[in-house]
Amino acid sequence: QVQLVESGGGLVQAGGSLRLSCAASGRTFSTYVMGWFRQAPGKEREFVATISRIGGSTYYADSVKGRFTISRDNAKNTVYLQMNSLKPEDTAVYYCAANTASRLYSVRLPKYTDWGQGTQVTVSS
Repeated sequence: QVQLVESGGGLVQAGGSLRLSCAASGRTFSTYVMGWFRQAPGKEREFVATISRIGGSTYYADSVKGRFTISRDNAKNTVYLQMNSLKPEDTAVYYCAANTASRLYSVRLPKYTDWGQGTQVTVSS
C-alpha cells in the first residue's frame, strides 16, 4: 500500500497554468504505474493522464492532450501534472492514484488501488 498526498490546486483564470504534485510514501514508488483523475460536481470520476513506472510512456485523455503533461521523479517519490491553457471545464477535484497491476499504464479507474485525498482546481472564465 502507498499513501498519496496531492498539492498545488487552486483558483486560476482561464488560459492560466497550475502544477499539481502528488507525493507518495510507503512501498517503492517506482513499482507503481501512476495516474491522474478528476471529478467535477455531479459527474463521474474520469481519467486524465497516466505514466509508466520509469516514466517512458504516457497517455492522456483527448480533452487534455496538448495542454497537460504528466511526469514523475522516482528519486523524490513524486508525480506531477503540469496544466496549461486551462479552461473552465477543467474545474474539478483532481486525484492521483497508484496501480501495481498494469503492465505499462492504464486509463481504467478500477485498476488503481490507492488514491490521494484530492486537490481542488477551479478555473474562472
